[in-house]
Amino acid sequence: MTPAAPAASVFDPGLPWRRARSVALRPEPFGALVYHFGNRKLSFLKSRTLVTVVETLADHPSADAALVACGVPEAQRPAYVKALADLARSSMIEPRELT
Repeated sequence: MTPAAPAASVFDPGLPWRRARSVALRPEPFGALVYHFGNRKLSFLKSRTLVTVVETLADHPSADAALVACGVPEAQRPAYVKALADLARSSMIEPRELT
């Protein structure tokens, strides 16, 4: 029997998320570098829109709502959800409580 995946690695776009507190974003012409000071992972966000989504996740009741608010076209949302899921798996974004 394999152990269950940690809760943070299971991404549900209908839930509230935020950029992890130990993560820094550095804007670049292509998007941004994302660095996690805890696990020392480095990721690249290759879209300025994705950078905006990640920066504003905490301002919205869900990741889906952030995608809508940032103007991500419906046809492109699956790609953005996949990118956010990858960021969740690497602990760059984390679940948060609704306030």
